[in-house]
Amino acid sequence: MSHKLLDQVKPSAETEAEFARALREAAEKKLAQMPHLDTSIRPVEEILHELRVHQIELEMQNDELRRTQLLIEESRDRYVEFYDFAPVGYITVNRDALIEEINPAGAKLLGEERGKLLRRHFAAFIAAEDRDHWYQYFTSVLQRDVKLACELDILRGDGTLLPVQLDSVRLLKDDNPPVVRIVLSDNAERKRVEESVREKEEFFRMIAENTEDFIAILDLEGRRLYNSPSYARLFGDPENLQGTDSFAEIHPDDRERVKELFMETVRSGQGMQTEYRFALPDGSIHHMESIGGLIKNTHDQPSRVIVVSRDITERKQAEEKIRSLAYFDTLTQLPNRRMLDDRLSQAMAASKRSGRYGALMFLDMDNFKPLNDQQGHSAGDLLLKEVARRINGCVREMDTVARFGGDEFVVVLNELSADEAESAVLAGVVAEKIRVALAEPYVLNILHTDKSATKIKHHCTSSIGVILFINHEAGPEDIIKWADMAMYQAKDAGRNAIRFYESKA
Repeated sequence: MSHKLLDQVKPSAETEAEFARALREAAEKKLAQMPHLDTSIRPVEEILHELRVHQIELEMQNDELRRTQLLIEESRDRYVEFYDFAPVGYITVNRDALIEEINPAGAKLLGEERGKLLRRHFAAFIAAEDRDHWYQYFTSVLQRDVKLACELDILRGDGTLLPVQLDSVRLLKDDNPPVVRIVLSDNAERKRVEESVREKEEFFRMIAENTEDFIAILDLEGRRLYNSPSYARLFGDPENLQGTDSFAEIHPDDRERVKELFMETVRSGQGMQTEYRFALPDGSIHHMESIGGLIKNTHDQPSRVIVVSRDITERKQAEEKIRSLAYFDTLTQLPNRRMLDDRLSQAMAASKRSGRYGALMFLDMDNFKPLNDQQGHSAGDLLLKEVARRINGCVREMDTVARFGGDEFVVVLNELSADEAESAVLAGVVAEKIRVALAEPYVLNILHTDKSATKIKHHCTSSIGVILFINHEAGPEDIIKWADMAMYQAKDAGRNAIRFYESKA
């Protein structure tokens, strides 16, 4: 630090001399105001006492002066330490931008020895492409009384460029020309961080804009802050989604469950995966699979939630098709034998819990084979579909209608009554309702290979065997076998009839 700047802090010798003269003049004035020293009138001891008092006053004033000087020196030392050991550069330039003062940190940033920088033009250290910017900035600082900042690159003594920030203010003192105080900060690390963040943002943008998945950033309440371009496939322009409730389009049956999973992610920080349905404005339903993740701020506090989703509608449709093939008859869309086994086991378990009887009916269509022989299998298929529809119309939603195979069907009735006789009556009523419905004529519209169509009327009845069950007295296979036996009894009785199984035991 130069003597010129230190002189601005340390009292000068002239100032100290003036202060001493002032003390002396004050003492002499005090003595002049004292009565004339007439020893014949006043005792010598009294005069000496007054002189001692004034001497003590002068000594006290001298002590105060020394304390003041000590405080000034301490302040000066603190200023020197702050100036010389500051982590940022402090530079004073005159109105011609010549360097008048600079601390060690500033010299280090400029890459030159401190002593060699004085009276150097600051513009010499500005990168060529930033000099116009520097001149405009420096002119603005000289014309205004506010602190101004700018960023530019400086050309260091070793020829390397360093990004810095300048915070400058003009200082005016008396009639002296203005000076500019500059705080010079190294921006390299911040620039590196900004570049790293920019690269990550660009990387995220590239992923978001080129993925088939749906990427959304939500606030902690679930409002949309960002949606990837892929959302256009569902909602149109993603910009219109900003600020909207991300739960609004979730199917009402799924909404509360998804909200709870979202809040659990916010609370625990653990990503939750789930499936749900989107009910879109056009009435379509999309099955979605999503997983959320919590974004925290620099204080390790929850800040945002990122949700990555994919449309699994086609997968769900494929799964449903596979399930349908596995458990449902492809022609009638009724449960097949595999599904029947499961439904019958459930009905038997429910019967045991409730103490109510269940019933199983085994149906076989009479006069079905001649239709296939005369009109072909397409006509038979049409009739079987109509049979399935008519049977379904005769039972409750809780009951099961299954295609057992060929022209054979099975009906399972659940939870009839705790009384066996009453249950038999109820089962008989349903069986009769089915028998009558199936005996109605069938009008079939048969399409030929040449795309022509023929309407035919066919009469077809059914034979129905019925068995009651309760309390797992027999297994599912036995129950089906016994109902089948009762059905053959109905056929032997002339067909278009109903028979209950009666145990021979």
